[in-house]
Amino acid sequence: MNEKGYLVAVIGAGPAGLYAARVLAQKGAHVVIFNRDIKPGGLAEYGIYHDKHKMKAGLRKQFHRILDMPGITYLGHITIGQQGDLTLDDLKELGFQAILVTTGAQGTKSLGLPGEDLEGVYHAKEIVYHYNHLPPYSQMEFKIGRKVGIIGVGNVMADIATYLIKDLKVDEVYAIARRGPFEVKFDKKEFKRFAHNLDVQDFEKEIERIADRLRKVGQDPEEAKRFILGMAEGAPETGSPTVFRFRFLSSPKRILGDEQGRVRALELEDTELVLENGRTKAKRLGTTYTLDVDTVIFSIGDRVDPNFGLPLEWNAYATNPNPRFPVEGTSYEAYDPETGQPIEGIFVAGWARQPSTGLVGTARKDGENAAQAVWQYLQTLEPVDVDLDALLETIRKRVQKPVITWEDVKRLEAVEQEEARRRGLPEFKFDSNEAMLQAMGLLEHA
Repeated sequence: MNEKGYLVAVIGAGPAGLYAARVLAQKGAHVVIFNRDIKPGGLAEYGIYHDKHKMKAGLRKQFHRILDMPGITYLGHITIGQQGDLTLDDLKELGFQAILVTTGAQGTKSLGLPGEDLEGVYHAKEIVYHYNHLPPYSQMEFKIGRKVGIIGVGNVMADIATYLIKDLKVDEVYAIARRGPFEVKFDKKEFKRFAHNLDVQDFEKEIERIADRLRKVGQDPEEAKRFILGMAEGAPETGSPTVFRFRFLSSPKRILGDEQGRVRALELEDTELVLENGRTKAKRLGTTYTLDVDTVIFSIGDRVDPNFGLPLEWNAYATNPNPRFPVEGTSYEAYDPETGQPIEGIFVAGWARQPSTGLVGTARKDGENAAQAVWQYLQTLEPVDVDLDALLETIRKRVQKPVITWEDVKRLEAVEQEEARRRGLPEFKFDSNEAMLQAMGLLEHA
């Protein structure tokens, strides 16, 4: 059945994409959400620590209400990109008048260190996806040893440390920071989940080791102790023997391997703090020391997928420096720095615009603002005839694999909930796309 209206593709079904879709649908647009995964939710589904069941349940309820709205069509199990099931040009050919990219930061950042290819070197995102049962990471084997070095001191480090301490119960975990204790990025609440395992004696020695460098920029070592230990006060027992330690003012230089090609140590270079424009930065000093670890996990943020099909600027997709449709002073318009021109009809939001920035609330706000920019753009165009049934049939023929609808997802969730009840678990997730397709009765079409 044909209807007149605006036709918009939203790529990605995390918070930014879902809340953007809601705004556009409320304004009367026909929105088709394309999602790489079978289930919607993005990092709200697969990036939150696995035992935060109440938080995840609350977010799922919100997302369900959005996906139940008239004007929104969900299509999962479809990748968009240059090597995907469909490209951005394909979407334009299918009749989409505007495309909003909310794919998150699918790429990973590393430091380009010698030894990064050794067995036992991982990215935090891979581990998070693994314990949250996101295919294909859920089926990968991660050979995590007994002594683990985590590079980075943000909330993702806190999640990884919690997993290593409470789930795997490894022997030692080190959090490695290029800067000092006052520059850590994790929240008190996140730190408290594992702070009972902090080696306090080692921590005090660590502060003594860097005390002169802290004083050089006006930071009080005793106050640094009180700051970190204060965050740890009242931390509950974890039931794990793991020892957690910090190494501050230390920049990774290289990863050392053994004869079997596995991590045996991490070489760190001492740094000092320098003040630039009122902010502290780390400056290498040239002196090094070695940390005895058998696993290294990068927790230093993310970057967008360079093979998606949009020009890059730093670790994000480039946006128009002189936007035609700004919202709250921010540009959401995709842009080609080589030509100096915006890319017509394509917008970016969430971590696709600014990787590793903020949590669900930040992504929601960015998606909603991006939707306002898209709507402004649509007002420069004429509505078109929209036949969603014909469009869906064309997409199914193009991708030649099961395309997952919102009704399919609800059926899958019902099966998983029943399985969780049967096993006496707070939550159950299938570990592979094949198992999910089978649960939805769609495997025979694969």
